[in-house]
Amino acid sequence: MPELPDITIYIEALERRVLGQPLEALTLRSPFILRTVDPPIKRLEGRAVRALGRMGKRIIFDFDDELYLVVHLMIAGRFKWITKNAKGPGRITLAALDFPAGRLLLTEAGTTRRASLHLVQGAASLQAFERGGLDVFGATVDDFRARIRSENHTLKRALTDPRLFSGIGNAYSDEILHAAALSPLTLTGRLTDDDVETLHRACRETLMQWTERLRRETGDGFPERVTAFREGMAVHGRFGLPCPVCGSPVQRIRYADNETNYCARCQTGGRRLADRALSRLLKGDWSRSLDEID
Repeated sequence: MPELPDITIYIEALERRVLGQPLEALTLRSPFILRTVDPPIKRLEGRAVRALGRMGKRIIFDFDDELYLVVHLMIAGRFKWITKNAKGPGRITLAALDFPAGRLLLTEAGTTRRASLHLVQGAASLQAFERGGLDVFGATVDDFRARIRSENHTLKRALTDPRLFSGIGNAYSDEILHAAALSPLTLTGRLTDDDVETLHRACRETLMQWTERLRRETGDGFPERVTAFREGMAVHGRFGLPCPVCGSPVQRIRYADNETNYCARCQTGGRRLADRALSRLLKGDWSRSLDEID
């Protein structure tokens, strides 16, 4: 799922192409992508984009007359920018938005349709999409401390909870926790003040560094390879590969459709965190520390 750095780069690329431009036509190629009926989606045609913004992991198109198009890409949704006479990927295209400068496609790989469009009118209606997550860039250490300690969860769950923090998901939470040298299963209630300051700094620095990196890679172009698995990540998606800090193999915890990646040497004092499925299967043969598998 695109997270804060990816969403930021999408917005910047869109601003260069559609800000101030009228939407000439909007074509829905899937009946499931649009989740609202009032106001009708065709009301957008002819209206100009006045601003673009981010609300958590959603992208907001602000049109004339306080019309807001809310886009949630979910896991596999992506934007693609093409010229008007170019042929886009037909099978995975869910919607097409035509502007004077080109055509914006909303695509989604796979068969599960989770990406969504909502059209609402008025600031009050838009506010209904606000989950309340804290923006770490605008948060002081005190703000961050109050939020991280507001509920007692594991750090992984807390960072990825949109009610607690804005725009952080599975990928960058792994990177943040590695940078902070904290276990993903540490309970927020057990954090010391020093831990909180370290985590606050790691959140800001990790997200800023990746935003700047993606910005340099994209340049004046349009983001083409938006993925949760990027070259240069420390632990996310790198199970079994060496940690860039200590060289130990990156570990993982699998659950449902997700996994958490971490370095046992850097983050958990060499202790391997139990993978619910694998550790139950292996029982007594489950290695609880890196030293047992070295």
